[in-house]
Amino acid sequence: MIAGKLRDQLLNGSLRPGDRLKEEELAERFQVGRYTVRSAFRTLVAAGLLEHEANRGARVPVLTRARVDELYEYRTILELGSLSAAQAHGASFAPVARATAILDALPPDTSWPEVVDAHQEIHRAIVRLSGNSRLIEAYEVCEDELQFVVAMTRPTYTAQRLAALHVELLGKLERGQSGEGAALADDIEIGRRAVREAMGVDH
Repeated sequence: MIAGKLRDQLLNGSLRPGDRLKEEELAERFQVGRYTVRSAFRTLVAAGLLEHEANRGARVPVLTRARVDELYEYRTILELGSLSAAQAHGASFAPVARATAILDALPPDTSWPEVVDAHQEIHRAIVRLSGNSRLIEAYEVCEDELQFVVAMTRPTYTAQRLAALHVELLGKLERGQSGEGAALADDIEIGRRAVREAMGVDH
């Protein structure tokens, strides 16, 4: 699937913010029709991974401070709301623990898209604990864009560093202390700052 292959390139850094993709070039590379390429573009545009420009093909979005901050504000509201709902009905953090263990066990040579997927599963698990289908659906809307943005932190992060941060977060969640929400908010804020630092989005 063309959309899947392009998504992998976005997450492994082969395609960078500002890069342009042209239908004819991709159709020739993948030996498919231009309609198939356009369909892939539509899928990735809907996911927030590409921007379409009339008569110019598609472009990888340029990350600005405003774009990153808006996305992370959306993420924070959804994740903290989900955590609050999970706490209200006494949800077990076992799914979060399983996802954290998978990230922590990744070998050093794991591909970066796999690392990003494993990291995202931790936060996805937190949202699912809410048991609220509307929160879950709202989060799914932004997941691909979140993973693309998190993928930009590769100069700053490694799988091991991400794992260490989330093992610490899991410990705070499982202890059931009153600061669980603050711990999750701090984790998200660390990620936001890492993205802005890695991309130099200070404008």
